[in-house]
Amino acid sequence: MPAKSIALALTAAAALSLAACATPTPYQPVVRGQTTSGGYSDVRLETNRFRVNFQGNSLTSRETVEGYLLFRAAELTVQSGYDWFAIIDRDTDRKTSTYVEPDPFYRPWYGSYGLWRPAWRYYGRGMGWRGWDPFWGDPFWGDRVDVRTVEKFEASAEIVMQKGPKPEGDVRAFDARAVIENLRSRVQYPPAK
Repeated sequence: MPAKSIALALTAAAALSLAACATPTPYQPVVRGQTTSGGYSDVRLETNRFRVNFQGNSLTSRETVEGYLLFRAAELTVQSGYDWFAIIDRDTDRKTSTYVEPDPFYRPWYGSYGLWRPAWRYYGRGMGWRGWDPFWGDPFWGDRVDVRTVEKFEASAEIVMQKGPKPEGDVRAFDARAVIENLRSRVQYPPAK
């Protein structure tokens, strides 16, 4: 295979992997090694009681995570042969990470400079010749940093499923088919392989 073809193949693979990382978590089960991290999981606690979770990546909003949790609870209710579910316990966790990195365009301590850093001399009117050297604390370039804060949300709920009409006035009870119908247009599935 010619070098040009190999380079094109590697570039395409890198672009696909970056595109996969740059998308919110779709509505999918949690499976190790999948393209986009996160998704739903559930555990049967009793015949009609489940613990349902949805974990989003750093690009998935809290609203989406909580909506996908409700959608999964409704889907699970219908798949199990029930009509409505009640949320017994619910929680949404927010995990925040802050990253502080040196200026991404100038990393003399980590780059190919080793311990050497560039220094310049310049002439200013009325000032004469002046020097810039990052070792002497000039703020021009040497001390800049890039600060990023990343948030991830995970929602969980314990649900109890029942048959028959949903009780009126119970704010914790949801008609499973109505939830599916109302949220279906907002659900983003992973791309077909």
